[in-house]
This record gives sequence, structure tokens and C-alpha cells, in this order.
Amino acid sequence: MLHNNLLFFVYLSKVAKKTTDDPVFKFLELRHQWQRRNFTTHTQFVITVGGTANSIADQGADVLAVFECGYDKYGNIKGNQQPQFFIPGQIIAVADNAGVVHRIRIKETATIDLGTTDETRIKLYDDAATPDVAYMELIGDTWEASQTYTFAVGGKGQVIGSAWSEGSTSPDGWEDAMFDREGYCQIFKTGMNLFSGTAMATRYRGVSNEWNRVWTEKLMEHKMDLEHAFLFGIGGAHSVSSQVEGAGAPMRTTHGILPYTESNGKVYNFNYASSGYDAFLDAMEDFFAPESGNSGNKLVLASRKVITYLNKLGQGSFLNNSVGSSQYNLDVQSIKGSFGHQVTMVNTIFGNLHFVADPLLRGPWEDYCVAVDMKNVAYRPLAGNGISRDTFIETNIQNNDVDGRKDQIITEAGLEIQLPETHAILKWS
Repeated sequence: MLHNNLLFFVYLSKVAKKTTDDPVFKFLELRHQWQRRNFTTHTQFVITVGGTANSIADQGADVLAVFECGYDKYGNIKGNQQPQFFIPGQIIAVADNAGVVHRIRIKETATIDLGTTDETRIKLYDDAATPDVAYMELIGDTWEASQTYTFAVGGKGQVIGSAWSEGSTSPDGWEDAMFDREGYCQIFKTGMNLFSGTAMATRYRGVSNEWNRVWTEKLMEHKMDLEHAFLFGIGGAHSVSSQVEGAGAPMRTTHGILPYTESNGKVYNFNYASSGYDAFLDAMEDFFAPESGNSGNKLVLASRKVITYLNKLGQGSFLNNSVGSSQYNLDVQSIKGSFGHQVTMVNTIFGNLHFVADPLLRGPWEDYCVAVDMKNVAYRPLAGNGISRDTFIETNIQNNDVDGRKDQIITEAGLEIQLPETHAILKWS
């Protein structure tokens, strides 16, 4: 059965454990961009149709279509980024300033300029050429004869495939890039004070074997240290003061899912009194966006305060009675978890949230939930050269001439967090 205070660590060790042979472990994030390829117009351009529909009129000037997108070549969400996915032979759909969507095929002879950092320039018409040359083909029934179409800044578009003639040659290609991140193994140590030989042989009135009692407590203390670090730790390598033991040797701390997600992932703010179904569903539409690499299920570690609020969302609750069943589309139910714990499952049209009460989310985090995509986290214990630094015990570490016993528990491990945008902080106020 799952211990209520070790929720995250148990999930990690059961379903997301993989060793590392380097205490500073590097990994690559892959965000597939073939399902994106959407863009916006960076600077305005104009296209004039000739005397017949879909024909190219003399433009009277060069026509450059300049586009930008909202993510970089690694797939990280960023504004004013250069789309690198345009190639000749593609058909693009882009909206004009009236909101009408037009299709343009980029001809094989078009010039695509990737020379700047925040835009891609596609030459669609060359007025300086003799005769004037069109590097575009107008596709579809939205191009009317003798009409001029303006594509204003911010117009939305996307690539909608490619079209080639029979017997044509192979096209150019493009590729996305993988993003490099790193994590850190932290050395956890839990010591047990020296027990004399006399104390170990004494039968006590409370618990007869005091040694065993303290040992059990220390094992739980050690696991709780890991749980706290994987929830709240700030990852990094640190210098050690020259006045302390181990000076000159590196000391590392692991990333914790809550601060890491708050800095790099999604953060959604809700209000206990005013945030209802609509606000929650709007957030889930963004959070479960498939192009971010999301799975359809999230483990949500929630404070007891938030769990209480969520259990008021079900059928017969105050919220349901207030807005009416016909308008209420959240399926909230209590189910038994895989490891013996109680789960509040909230099913939305976009995906499932599995809420588990985490008693460690208290004090400054009493209004927090951490939504974790378990496919994108891993427990990384250090193991190499036939030696495992996953949790182990060193016994009898006291000096040889001491009449007693002293042990310690050691773990060297870290938390790997991939694709931080697939994790989220749900924060109530």
C-alpha cells in the first residue's frame, strides 16, 4: 500500500525509474514539429490577381511574404521566432485582413531566406526580372479575378501539405532539433546515532527493541528526504566552503518538480470563489495541447485544501446545483488508485486528471496542485561499473574500538524532468 507521505517518490520508483552512470546526467528533449508548422504574418504584403481567377497579375513591385512563429527550432514556446519549415513545393494557407483563408503554393524556384533570427522571407514575385517572375501559384476558389488581397501583420496561417507534378524531382528537406538539458544526482545521507552494546541488549518498556524502532524511523526519514527534494528542490552544482568536511568536492542538488515546473512549465491561476467550469476547461484546452508532447493522463499532487474544493465539483454539489446539470460537463469521481490510495479523477474532454491528496503541500503550498505527466519524469539513481548508489545501508561505521554500533543510509539519485510544458502548476487563491 502507498504511504500517504511518499506519493511522488513511490510513483517514480514504480513506473519511472532508470539509472544513470553520471551524477550530472544529460538528456535530450524531442518536440516533434511536423504537427505544428503554423505561423503568423510578420510584415504586411499584398497580392493582386490577374484578369482571370487564380492568375498572377503584374504586382508592380517585389512581393516578399515574411512570416514568424511562436516556437524555436527546438519546439520551445517563444515569441517572434524564425519558421524553418518552409520549403518549395509546399502549400500554405494564410488568412488575409478580412479573415478569408487563401492557399498559396510555393513554387520550386522560390527563394526562401533564413538569414535573420526572427523571420523567414519567401520571395513570391520578382518585379525586377525580365519578364516579371511569379514564384507562387494561387490555389483554390478564394482568388477572384482583378482583386487585390492584403495580408496584414498577425494574420494566421499554416502549412497544409505539398503538391508536385508527375515525374518531378525530389524536394528540399527540413528538420527540427533536439534540446539539451541536464539533471543532478543528490547525495542523501541519514545517520543513526551510536547505540552502545548495552542499549542494544536492553529490553525497554515502550518498544522492547529500541534499536529496531529507531531504525524503522530513520528509514522513513530517509525516504521523506527524497520525497521533499523531488517535490521542492532547486537543482544545481554548488561549491563547498573550505571550512567544512568535503571541501573542494562538488555538491549537487536535484531538481524538484514544483519549482522547476513553476519556472519552466505551465502555471494556471484559479480563484476558489469565482473560477468555475469555464475557467478550468479553458486552462485544460491549453494544457493538454497535443503538439506539446502531452499524454492524456496527468498525476496531480494536490493539497488537502484543494482536494476538498474539487470534491465539491461532483454531481449533487453546490456548483453542479448552481449551474445546472445540462451545462456541466466535468466527470468527477472517486476511484481506488493502483497503489492502494484514493484518487479523485476529473475527466475533461481533453484528458484526465488524477488528483491525489499530498499532505506535504502545506504552508506556502496549501493552495497548490502539481500536474505531472509521468511519461516525462524519471527517478535517476546513480549506478555504474557494477556499483549501485540507489538506496543502500552502511553498517558498523563506528570506530573499531567502540562498544556499540552506528549505521547510515545513503542514496545518490536525482529527478529527470523532460518537456516541462507537459507539467503544470494549478494555483488557487
